[in-house]
Amino acid sequence: MRIYPTFFRLCFSWMDAERAHKIGFTLIKAAHRVGAGAVLRRMFAPPPSLQTTAFGLTFPTPFGLAAGFDKEGKGINALANLGFGHIEVGTITGRPQPGNPQPRLFRLVEDRAVINRMGFNNDGAAAVAPRLARALAELGGSYPAVRPVVGVNIGKTKAVELDDAVADYLVSARTLAPSADYLVVNVSSPNTPGLRLLQNVETLRPLLSGVREAADSAAGRHVPLLVKIAPDLSDADVAEVAALALDLGLDGIICTNTTISRDGLASPAALVEAKGAGGLSGAPLKARSLDVLRQLKAAVGDRLVLVSVGGVETGTEVQERLDAGATLVQGYTAFLYEGPFWAARINKELAALRR
Repeated sequence: MRIYPTFFRLCFSWMDAERAHKIGFTLIKAAHRVGAGAVLRRMFAPPPSLQTTAFGLTFPTPFGLAAGFDKEGKGINALANLGFGHIEVGTITGRPQPGNPQPRLFRLVEDRAVINRMGFNNDGAAAVAPRLARALAELGGSYPAVRPVVGVNIGKTKAVELDDAVADYLVSARTLAPSADYLVVNVSSPNTPGLRLLQNVETLRPLLSGVREAADSAAGRHVPLLVKIAPDLSDADVAEVAALALDLGLDGIICTNTTISRDGLASPAALVEAKGAGGLSGAPLKARSLDVLRQLKAAVGDRLVLVSVGGVETGTEVQERLDAGATLVQGYTAFLYEGPFWAARINKELAALRR
């Protein structure tokens, strides 16, 4: 019997979504601080059969937590206890910024979806970097064999003009790469004005080239570099990004970010309209996210690591993405609806499917 759906309905469903997120995340971190981490790690450890290799790193399981949940690297170790094979921190910007005005996070419960216009609220790269270093050191001690991987997702500071975007990304790359297992360039959030224009290949090429050079130089090693794209790109644009990634020798592509589309929702149109602008995530993205994954797999074959994110809720759906060509799969929105045992349940389902 699953108790979290009842807990969510009674305690969180009526509450402002951002406040509920903060409370839930605080409880997860508190469990780690009071010493429950070791117990949780034993309970939720992914089966060894799920170990996965991608861009030279070994992941305890192919299923991980997408960027957006831990925006500032404040709960990496606590989240790792829950069975995620990797935690992607961010999006982090070169300068600290408060994000967009509240309210800015909304649920569409009937669709098992979320609309957010958070706006990259974070403490900035300089504040996050030491947290990452401490988290990696602690993970190394807690997981003597295969530890969860820590990725870092970077984006543009809102106050920075598009003409200066590359320099802004380079600040984050130099600051964060030394404490990142891999780095993701986010050019696909709909909540920073003009950001998605950077997905144009003519603009994207110098950005990715610069970030790669800055990251590797700062870290003194090759830092795997991925780009995260939007589901709203046309099929032709998806093909162009794939070709660019191959040409530049990137390590992978994360597909996909949130969508600005509101098509096919079960929630009443008036309710959806009242939530306002922002990126839609969750179950409504399943079909398009899977479609983009299949397009990319056809374009790049095994030459790039594909990370699929968008609407996955069950182990069966995660396995479907793996079968379609993903090496890794990420989730986020369903975590808000399914609760802290979600990753462990997916790992258990994945292991059973493989048997």
